[in-house]
Amino acid sequence: MNDSFFKKIESKTGVPMEEVFALANAIQYADFSDERQVRKIVRKVGRLANKEVPPHMEDELVKSIVKNGSSVNFNDIQRMMGQS
Repeated sequence: MNDSFFKKIESKTGVPMEEVFALANAIQYADFSDERQVRKIVRKVGRLANKEVPPHMEDELVKSIVKNGSSVNFNDIQRMMGQS
């Protein structure tokens, strides 16, 4: 992919591609049974999406992800955040 593609994404989202790639890398190698790692990822996603994740919602998301271990159901996460 070329730089102009990434520049368009950055201009539309306001999120630097370096941060997106860093998040993707963190998710790819994350141990989803480790609560601390999961909590860091949830917070980073919230920051990148420019969404405040209240503590009770963060706890629910982390609990759900850790419970499922290596599988993350993004539909459940969207539902919990009221996005669907």
